[in-house]
Amino acid sequence: MTIGERVLELVHEKGMTQKEFSEKTGIPQSTMSSWKGKKQNPSIDKLKVICDTLKVDPYYLISATESNTALNEDYIIVYRNDEEYNVLVEYRKLDRERRNRLVGYIDALTDNTKKHWAKT
Repeated sequence: MTIGERVLELVHEKGMTQKEFSEKTGIPQSTMSSWKGKKQNPSIDKLKVICDTLKVDPYYLISATESNTALNEDYIIVYRNDEEYNVLVEYRKLDRERRNRLVGYIDALTDNTKKHWAKT
């Protein structure tokens, strides 16, 4: 199941129409249709608003995990922190070399002995 299909399934499970979901997220219904018909996925910049609207863990959407654990309030607060979210979005835009440099910098700042914990 693609991320887009999983989102549409959750919309249905939450008793929302695609129109309601579209109004809450600002994602056009035509875009949602492409998630199912063309097997496309939502863009990374839409992931935050989708998770907030559906109150689901982003890991559930992007993984093959079939358990849908609703977010607790503490996690929602942390996830809604725009600074953290923006760091994640910018990290995803980096090439492998720059990601590794960033990880090295984090290791140095935190005195982390487990080097290169994110080799992607």
